[in-house]
Amino acid sequence: MKRLLQLRVLFFGTFLATSLVAPALYAQKQLPGLTKPNPALTMPADTVPAIINHTVENGVVKFSSVLRPLRQIAGAPEPFYSYFWEFGDGQFSFEKEPQHSFPDDLKYDVRLFATNSYDDGKRPPTRPKPLKPGSSRPVLAANKSAEPAFFKSGGSIEMKTNCMPKPGDDMMLVLGYRNKPENGIANLNGTLAILFNDKEFTKDNFELAEARTYHNEKKTSLDKYGTVAALKLSRYDPFYAALNGPNSNETNHVVFDPEGTALIKEKMVAYRKTESWKFENLKAGEEKFVFLQFKTTPEMIKDTNAVVKLTGMFIPDNPLATTDLFTIELQIVASHDPNKMMLKNSRMNFRFTGKNKKLTYKVRFQNTGKGPAKKVDVGVAIAEILDKGSIEILDSKPKVILSKDAYANQSCLDTVSVADSMHFVFKNIYLPGMQQKGVNDADSTMGFIEYKIGFKAKPKKLPFKSGAAIVFDKNEPIYTNRATGRYKMGLSPGIIAGYGFPFKNGNTPFSGQKNITFGVSLAPYAPHRYYWQVELYASSFAEKEYLIKRTPGTERLVPIVVNGKQQEARLKYVDSTARTKVLTINIVPLQMRYNFNKYIGAGIGTLVSFNIDEQSTPGKQGLYELLSATGTGEQVTLKKTFDKVSKSFNDFQNTLFTDIQVGKVHVGPSIGFRYLYTFQGSDNRLITYLTWKF
Repeated sequence: MKRLLQLRVLFFGTFLATSLVAPALYAQKQLPGLTKPNPALTMPADTVPAIINHTVENGVVKFSSVLRPLRQIAGAPEPFYSYFWEFGDGQFSFEKEPQHSFPDDLKYDVRLFATNSYDDGKRPPTRPKPLKPGSSRPVLAANKSAEPAFFKSGGSIEMKTNCMPKPGDDMMLVLGYRNKPENGIANLNGTLAILFNDKEFTKDNFELAEARTYHNEKKTSLDKYGTVAALKLSRYDPFYAALNGPNSNETNHVVFDPEGTALIKEKMVAYRKTESWKFENLKAGEEKFVFLQFKTTPEMIKDTNAVVKLTGMFIPDNPLATTDLFTIELQIVASHDPNKMMLKNSRMNFRFTGKNKKLTYKVRFQNTGKGPAKKVDVGVAIAEILDKGSIEILDSKPKVILSKDAYANQSCLDTVSVADSMHFVFKNIYLPGMQQKGVNDADSTMGFIEYKIGFKAKPKKLPFKSGAAIVFDKNEPIYTNRATGRYKMGLSPGIIAGYGFPFKNGNTPFSGQKNITFGVSLAPYAPHRYYWQVELYASSFAEKEYLIKRTPGTERLVPIVVNGKQQEARLKYVDSTARTKVLTINIVPLQMRYNFNKYIGAGIGTLVSFNIDEQSTPGKQGLYELLSATGTGEQVTLKKTFDKVSKSFNDFQNTLFTDIQVGKVHVGPSIGFRYLYTFQGSDNRLITYLTWKF
């Protein structure tokens, strides 16, 4: 009995353990988030994709998201996310938690692109979420939250991105196009195009990963030679119009638009990549959108001041609608921060840089707080080489008048010069906060100041930097990136004319011989520090007779002819000689130079030379002693020359040199003194030369 009881207890315990443990094991497989994860399978926080949640109420879908926690950068403002939703039906939203009404109950792929600002991590990856909204329709169309006006420039085409391009990141671009009501066209057909990878940069900045269209736009192609032409209307008044009377109708004719077509060609030539689509039946007042997902290449220029451009083209088939272009300028960034300073055309041609050269700066700012800002102080550190007195304000947002023209408490822009900085102060404004209740348009929380500034004088060819500190009301300043101006290397060709003379004589075609030199040089334009220079020049050496070999005569008696008479003489020696004229080519493949200032420079390098033309006349010269009857001797020299010998591309030599230049060593004329030492024959000489760099 006792044994039976033990068996029953054991069976019951086993059953209970199985009942409890098995579901737990199943839960571990199905719900890994509820258990301690395996370290080997732990997903890094930066790779956790955005989770999209939604609820449906009366046919209106309300969206929300779950994103990884933000990690604030030390010393930076509070981090935050900005949002871009693509609903999969051709509509979108930049709100945090948007509402949307779908046109039917089909399945749609909803995407969320979240951008982290002031955060030290990566952006959450985007994964499309299939969504079937259901068959119930909203009672009122107004249930759908209205997206702020997209076409703010008033044109037929506009573009907007979810962020600035960052090397290695994705970027979404919304390409919107419309049939403006004022066109008076019920149905419009045409071509839509996006141009990217401007040729200002040697490498491609973007790769178009995907283009998502939702309104039957069909892929087409545009070539750079302009097969697409712009059209316009022209009034054509025939000669016989007067016969029909003054009230006859004038006829409109479609003609070729050379200006519009030239503009299309000009834009297409400026970019390396083009994508285009044909659209049809665009209703009057209708707006449609194409979604372009770009991958910013890791090879994208890493200069965080560089500005890349993308251009959209709207080319209608109907001449009543005008051809329209929209260019968006995007600053390459190292992080997705809304407060930025940008120098347009930051890589300049130093040749055209001077006191009259104007630079264009733009400082962007955004109120990311929970309330409005009434005052924004944009303090800009001005580089020492720039002239604060030449500042000219080009544009601003909010658009306000200058304080000198404003009445009391009016919204205005004040400029205050302090030491080495300039403050642009927006006063009495209302700039909403991004986290403020009721604010759905992120653009309304942003502002900027754009201005021009000139140089004090011709600067040195060195990079220069400017930065900005932005203060909203009485908060702590927010510091932007540093906008750096740099110069393109540029090329400076030069001409060389020189005269060389030896330090000693010798038995070679060069030693002891004067020469003249003409040639060219190539170096970076107006270098300020160390730089490399290459040269190519020709040297013509004066004709010279030199001794090749002396052979002793051993005092033997030989017959010679002197004054027409044959006599016996004792041979002292015989010299083998050559009379030579040489033209050489000199190549300087390696030369490093340094300019100490505007007027003194020095260099060291090596050159390779060879004879391009050598004319040589060999000869022999003997010294004889005539024997007389008295036993005294008279010395006689006899010469004999042979046929001229021509050679070319021979006698290769290596030479080391160092020199110094005095004059306008950056650009212009200067005089130089160059010492050369040739390893073959241990020959050394000095060249004095004039050079002019352009």
